[in-house]
Amino acid sequence: MCRNIRPLHNFEPPATSDEVRAAALQYVRKVSGTHARTPSRANQEAFDEAVETIAQATQHLLDHLTSSAPAKNREEEAAKARARSAERYNRPA
Repeated sequence: MCRNIRPLHNFEPPATSDEVRAAALQYVRKVSGTHARTPSRANQEAFDEAVETIAQATQHLLDHLTSSAPAKNREEEAAKARARSAERYNRPA
């Protein structure tokens, strides 16, 4: 599941709050062992609080990171990933 969390730093345009929250959600699902779309009602509040806390920490980190490398283009990086996947699974890109 964590393999679905993508790097969010040094992209143009910068990561959106939805992308940051999606990464936080994937992390909390992995750590908590929650495989369902939503946790049980008994755990919902703790789950939501953890997602929000991690999303805030992630946004704080992204806001304060610096890089001397040029910003990456999302479309180009996605095309590279598709090409790697096609090569790995022997499929046409």
